[in-house]
Order: sequence, then C-alpha cells, then structure tokens
Amino acid sequence: YPIKYPFSIHLSTQMTRAVGKMWEKYCLRPTRGTISTTIPVFIYGTAWKKDRSADLVYGAIKAGFRAVDTAAQPRHYQENLVGDGIRRAIADGIVGRADLYVQTKYSPVSAQDLANMPYDPSATVTDQVHASIKSSLHNLRSNVDPDSVDEAYIDTVIIHSPLSTLAQTLEAWHALETYVPHRIRNLGISNCTLPILQELCTSSQTTVKPSVVQNRFYEDTLFDVPLRAFCRENQVIYQSFWTLTANPDLVRSEPVQQLARHVKITPAAAFYTLVMGLKDVAVLNGTKNESRMKEDLSAPKQVEDFTQKQPELWQQILTEFRGLIGESSCI
Repeated sequence: YPIKYPFSIHLSTQMTRAVGKMWEKYCLRPTRGTISTTIPVFIYGTAWKKDRSADLVYGAIKAGFRAVDTAAQPRHYQENLVGDGIRRAIADGIVGRADLYVQTKYSPVSAQDLANMPYDPSATVTDQVHASIKSSLHNLRSNVDPDSVDEAYIDTVIIHSPLSTLAQTLEAWHALETYVPHRIRNLGISNCTLPILQELCTSSQTTVKPSVVQNRFYEDTLFDVPLRAFCRENQVIYQSFWTLTANPDLVRSEPVQQLARHVKITPAAAFYTLVMGLKDVAVLNGTKNESRMKEDLSAPKQVEDFTQKQPELWQQILTEFRGLIGESSCI
C-alpha cells in the first residue's frame, strides 16, 4: 500500500481493509501441486531454549502461537524437544497438526557442533541434507508412535545460511526440492544476502523458488531495505529475527512510543507491529514469559483496530518509523 503523503492521506474503505489483512497471517506462494500454506505473523523462536524447549513450546502454543521455528542444529536448538512440545499440545487437544506452521532448518557443517550433529560432516552436501531431513521428520512428527513419521511433513525447511560456494548452496537446494510438496511444503533461506536470494529466485537451475527469507533485522545490514523490496516483488515473506535484541534504540524511538501510547500496548509489542507494518514481514518471537506471549500475540489485533479507527495517524507513525530505518515512504 504505497504511501506518498503521510500527513494528509485519506484512506478509502477498501485500502483500510487491505491494511488489516496483514495482521493475522500470510499465504505463501504455492509450490508444486495444490497444497497451500499460511504463515502467522508471529513465529515462536526456539533457539537457546535448551532443556526447557518442550515446556516452552507447549506453553507458547497454549498461549496462542500457531507457528514454531527450530533447526536441526543441536548446537543452538533442541529440535527433538520442540517436537515433544508440539506432540503434547496436539495430544492435549489444544491444536491439530493442520493448525500449526512448523519450520526447521538444514544447518551446514560450518554452523554445527562437530561432536553433535544430525549427519556425517564428511558426506556430500546432498547426503547431509537427506540425513538432516530424515532426522527432522522424526523429531517433528505429530504422534509419539515412531511409525507416524511416514505421515509427517514440515511446512517450511530453510537453509540456515548459504554454504561456502554458490554451487554447494544450489546442491543443498536441489536436494531439498525433492521433498516438495509432500514431505516439505515450502523452502527458504536464512542469513542471506540479496545476490544469493536473487539467484535462488531467478535461476533456471531452481524449480522451487524461496517462499521465505529469515534474516536479522538490524542496523548492520541497513535493515535489509533492498532485500525486503525484492521479497515483496517476488512473493517472498521476510522473517525478522533478533528484532528486539538488536534494536533497543528503535524500541525507544518516538514512533514506537507513540503507537504504544495510543494503542495501550508495551513498546516491545508496538515495535513488533511496526516491523510487521513494513508489509510481508513475519516476526520471530522467543520470549519465555507467558504474560509477554499473550501481550505480544494480542497486539496485532489491537493495532489492526487502531489502523481502522485512525488510518491517517497510523500512516504518519509508520512513515516516521520507515524514515528511521532508511526506507522510503513510497515503498
């Protein structure tokens, strides 16, 4: 929704409704077949949760999260415990598997603890991917019965970071493509630069195009302004991580504080929703605090109501926020 005149804009009813659509979930670009996938605007992040992973995932789903992010990388994630938390929530009737968006990663050797990893580091990249996916399907199956792995699927698998060469990255991508759409619904990449993303999106060598990019949202990358513009143009959802931790100055900024005051939400929740307001952005949220989970999850709906009631003020706040991160208001 282009914004050219932030202080005098008058949104039509149609535009106001369009603004509201971003607050719940996005529909990912269809891959092969007819299976469609939606991704909620908030994704529960499970890095560094260690032995608490199962309980925290269960608590997050109980609090209202419907998307979970993990990785086949025991160095920073406990994917098996994440699966335990998901299975417990399903067994208790809180959700069904179809209600959840579950996302994991193939992590290259450079990101792994060599003493504890899901594949042989001396294997080919293709064989590493196959071993990693086999492990993830087992860890993230929806039923405790090990045989249920035959019915297991993962909504999105992300390459945790580009490999040493473009050829190796493409090799990993091609191995992942063989699972789409039945065992893996969508593919993505993390810690990614614009040239790598452009190659995956436009190359004739890739059949399944990226559905998501998961990157740090912070000043060191100039908030990925060109990359996010490319994502919007190519139906790729940008997933922001390290969002709060890396941006204390932005959380304290006037647009964030102003939105928090008007909507009566915490500055952290206001900041999250402004990042979502950049369009086609989902946010990873790894809080361990149940009260904050509920506060954060309720914020998008509260801000949606605010955008409906005061669209001009919302556009003013959003435009000022865009200016702080170096993003043109006409994007």
